[in-house]
Amino acid sequence: MLADVIDAAVGADTHRDTHTLEITTAAGITLATTTVPNTDEGSDRAVAWIGEHAPGPQVAAAVEGSRSYGIGLARALSAAGVSVLEIEQPHSRERRRGKSDPIDAHLAALHALRLDADRLPTPRTDGDREALRILLGARQELIMTRRRAINQLRALLLTGDEADRQLARTKQFSDARLETIIQRAVLDGQTREQSIRREEARRLALRIRETGADLATNNTRLRTIVTELAPDLIAKLGVGPISAAQAIVTWSHHGRCRNEAAFAALAGASPLPASSGRTTRHRLNRGGDRALNCALHSIVLTRWRSCPRTRAYVERRRSEGRSDREIRRILKRYVARELYRTLNTTTTLP
Repeated sequence: MLADVIDAAVGADTHRDTHTLEITTAAGITLATTTVPNTDEGSDRAVAWIGEHAPGPQVAAAVEGSRSYGIGLARALSAAGVSVLEIEQPHSRERRRGKSDPIDAHLAALHALRLDADRLPTPRTDGDREALRILLGARQELIMTRRRAINQLRALLLTGDEADRQLARTKQFSDARLETIIQRAVLDGQTREQSIRREEARRLALRIRETGADLATNNTRLRTIVTELAPDLIAKLGVGPISAAQAIVTWSHHGRCRNEAAFAALAGASPLPASSGRTTRHRLNRGGDRALNCALHSIVLTRWRSCPRTRAYVERRRSEGRSDREIRRILKRYVARELYRTLNTTTTLP
């Protein structure tokens, strides 16, 4: 356990305004407790406080919300050479003595002491990985905005006159069709309803075009960063800039996932036993990082369509009685392991 290799553990219960920290010995005995503000100065005070009360140099800090309210504290501790661990909020079953900031900090420290020293949950890295995460979040918001605008525009045109309904008769709004909607002039004799309908259609068409341009820029920036970080990853069949970026964001850094199986489980691509009686089978894993699972699904579908080797594998599995869903699950696990091997051997990643 971690308690066997460290001198002290620090538990940190983080909040918007303050952080409460407790330092304990490897045996779980409380040495001191303090509360600091959630500022850079408060984080520096926390680092100095740990240095004053730690009984030895080997200290590990279990920080709740290390990628939210506790991110400043986690960065300061890492810069000071303190090992930072990701800790979830304690379950209600663990709060037998009630709930308070010192109690939660104490529970975080005790949880850290019981961890396997070879399987520590380290926080995800900053830098280029964080830049990719921001771009992926922005891309999701842009996609939702564009889809909502398209649905609104289609509904608006379908309730208009014949010219409007003709413009709505398309699966996708091409740039030419959007330009037609934007450039339509106000005709003489139009009613107020018709005038407002055209103005709103123009506004929605402009939004669709603008978000489309933003998505193209987002894709270019993702491709640039991914190509610099992991050129071997994006060179693989079916792996585009979005899928590669999601894989890097979830994988984070060397050592976060201990092996290929752990990465597949993190992606929700590991098989789960679902056997009963004479039936021996595995089912889909509905847990894990669903964004990474979605990226694996896109890669598998691309290879399913365009890779002769994958097509041959699919036909062989079908002849064995496997359903397409089971085959996709197997392929996703294979792709997850392949991505892990590529990421783990890439020296340009942290």
